[in-house]
Amino acid sequence: MGIKKPSFNIDMAAIKGQFQGLSGRHAGLWPIVPRITLLVGLVIGLLVLAYFAYWQGQLEELERKQAEETTLKAAFVDKMKQAVNLEILRKQKEIVSTYVSMLEKQLPSKAEMDALLSDINQAGVGRGLQFELFKPGAVVARDYYAELPINLQLNGTYHDLGAFTSDVSNLPRIVTLNNLNIQLQEKTGKLKMDAVAKTFRYLDPEEIAAQQAAKAAAKPGAKPGAKAGA
Repeated sequence: MGIKKPSFNIDMAAIKGQFQGLSGRHAGLWPIVPRITLLVGLVIGLLVLAYFAYWQGQLEELERKQAEETTLKAAFVDKMKQAVNLEILRKQKEIVSTYVSMLEKQLPSKAEMDALLSDINQAGVGRGLQFELFKPGAVVARDYYAELPINLQLNGTYHDLGAFTSDVSNLPRIVTLNNLNIQLQEKTGKLKMDAVAKTFRYLDPEEIAAQQAAKAAAKPGAKPGAKAGA
């Protein structure tokens, strides 16, 4: 004898009939299905109202705090790495400082610029080159140093010009040759070199102070005549 499975038949017509004639009747007197539907609707409405009135702000604040936590963790890890490598970083700083000091010694002071210009001229004369032009240009002030361009025109043989550029690169002060242009002179058979030699020097403390004052005065909202650092 087989066991019959229970069957669940939903009478949609009966359910639909329970929603008829509800107008004007107290909700407590409604049939069971409309009452359950009303209860579910009220619960959903309360949840939606609670979300927009309270929970939404709390969830947004939680997301902000989580993002802040992630940022702080990353910063903490970075600080830990720096702490672990602090001694190595200090040694690297010492090496860089030594290298910078060595480079700074190659920058002449303002008083030494005339001697450096004479050294550049002597490097050409000593190689038998003929100067057609040796004209220092306007000084260009940078943050902590000044740049002096010198327009050069020299005539000589290929080997003499090569030796001159080598001598300039071996000067105790930093000198660079830029915008090189070498052409053959058909009449003499020699080469003519046009170049811009650039050398660099320290800014004197007075020049640095004047430069900082000019920057401070150029800032928006700076008062006329205001001194830097006042």
